[in-house]
Amino acid sequence: MYILIFFLAHWFLSLFAQTFYLHRYASHKMFTLNKFWEKAFYIFTWFSQGASYLVPKAYAIMHRMHHAFSDTEKDPHSPHFFEDVFQMMWNTRGMYNGFAEGTLQADKEFKGNYPEWKFIDKVASSYTSRILFGLGYIAFYVFFATSWWMYLLLPIHFIMGPLHGAIVNWCGHKYGYSNFDNDDKSKNSTPFDFFMLGELFQNNHHKFPNSPNFAKKWFEFDPVYPVLKVLHWVRIIKLRKA
Repeated sequence: MYILIFFLAHWFLSLFAQTFYLHRYASHKMFTLNKFWEKAFYIFTWFSQGASYLVPKAYAIMHRMHHAFSDTEKDPHSPHFFEDVFQMMWNTRGMYNGFAEGTLQADKEFKGNYPEWKFIDKVASSYTSRILFGLGYIAFYVFFATSWWMYLLLPIHFIMGPLHGAIVNWCGHKYGYSNFDNDDKSKNSTPFDFFMLGELFQNNHHKFPNSPNFAKKWFEFDPVYPVLKVLHWVRIIKLRKA
């Protein structure tokens, strides 16, 4: 029981950091944060993603490129140019590392207006940080695992951030239904996207990239949008008009 709780907590906290901070804030600026909360959620993203921490700057640049070149040869991670999801992840990894380390420069239109904290990026991306988080995951499993099959979940903790991105980009551009013609292959994989916190409403999102609510039809539900409304109501964030 403890292992399943730990796994689900890591899954959804890491996923929330990705959809809330990296995607909706860093990439699209669907809402604003003051300096205190921007740094607080920066730290939250590090601790929730842990061993698979993703640098907001690199994530934002790649995501903006994904929207500009959706499902074309210039798309950093369209599933329609790779034989399988592993090749797509490997290609994405190489480009991400280039932007994160500064060895690859993006076009001017994709740069700027994203949170950047170089000290935290350096520490969180270091082998030391990743190894310490990894050892923490292993220790938890050693102490609380009650069956061998639970250890099958352990490797997922090490790749949680990239895995979430791979699921969204692969499934969200291959499987499901379309509400809008976006001149790409984006899909809504499911009308009730609890497992990926609304990220699989890709067709809706590509039609309205700055809308904080990824659900657009009456039967669709984006579970993060009500959270954004509450955070707006308590003045932690300020939603902008789409």
